[in-house]
Amino acid sequence: MSDATAPVPDQITGNRSGMPPRWAGIEVVLVLAVSLGQSAIYSILSIIDRVTRQQALNQQASQLNTSVTPDRPWLDLSYQLVNIIFPLVPVLLALYLLALHNPYGERRSWRVIGFDLRRPGFDLGLGALTALCIGVPGLGLYLGARALGLNTQVQAANLADNWWTIPVLIIAAAQNAILEETIMIGFLYTRFRQLNWAWPVIIIVSAVIRGSYHLYQGFGGFAGNLIMGVIFGLIYLKWKRVMPLVVTHTLLDIAAFVGYWLLAPHLSWLK
Repeated sequence: MSDATAPVPDQITGNRSGMPPRWAGIEVVLVLAVSLGQSAIYSILSIIDRVTRQQALNQQASQLNTSVTPDRPWLDLSYQLVNIIFPLVPVLLALYLLALHNPYGERRSWRVIGFDLRRPGFDLGLGALTALCIGVPGLGLYLGARALGLNTQVQAANLADNWWTIPVLIIAAAQNAILEETIMIGFLYTRFRQLNWAWPVIIIVSAVIRGSYHLYQGFGGFAGNLIMGVIFGLIYLKWKRVMPLVVTHTLLDIAAFVGYWLLAPHLSWLK
């Protein structure tokens, strides 16, 4: 299928795949239950735990990318790689389900949602520009939320100092991006539209779920990711591609993970 005839999301006016609506709903529930929906439930429980402690929220820490066996680097590397690989299984599941039932008859489901390498220059350019526009305001929102006592201290990288630390952080950033954007945008937008949901409802629901699985960080994490979800949704509807969003998300997480690991020892306000 050429780019000129490739399916795009705004062509979906209903469920033209012959898929019973109930099945579409079941697929959404199951994919979320084994991936980001599960994370959202745990994050809601986490924020309830945090706000019911005597310690103020901005005096608590959220640790990401932590070492498991810091005294045994090769075993720790194995743990890190396993923690990166297994969360990608729901991505394969979502792509498989999209291949079984989509409104276009296109079996290459990654092309249906624009998760491919057909437009590398465009994807990199738009992704980098979006990351720049989101990154600085996002940092300001985080710092403001902490100052107001609405967010924890996010310690974005807590790996021991090894030769593989920065490469693992970069791979982890890419994994987060692939997992979130293929499921929260590509898969959910397609299935919700097949359920005849209106685009504004789809954008808001997806963004709320995105914000919810970041609640473990605090209310600033929820608000920032909700806003990012809305922006990503609008970009997807405009250009019909997930890949620029993967690029944006990867760059943002690389800046957060690698930046924190390099700068935290030297900047007290990051600790």
